[in-house]
Amino acid sequence: MKNTFSRSLSKKQVMSTDGMVIGTIRNIMVDLDSGQVDSLVVRPEPGFDCTGYAVDGDRMFIPFEAVRDIRDYIVVDRYLSKQ
Repeated sequence: MKNTFSRSLSKKQVMSTDGMVIGTIRNIMVDLDSGQVDSLVVRPEPGFDCTGYAVDGDRMFIPFEAVRDIRDYIVVDRYLSKQ
């Protein structure tokens, strides 16, 4: 995957590899020791079933290793996204 600036991720839609819109990115979590992105903080779409995902209030966390592509959408593998 190519390098991407974090500011370009702001308010991008997150979509699964099977075409389902999951939500909108709100923030990212970074490991301060290594500098690596740990996970995406996503505001799920209304009606999206968050079962199996790490959720805290209105935030859902998707591990960065589930990200497959970043272009117009952030494409994630839905099965790797679940905890």
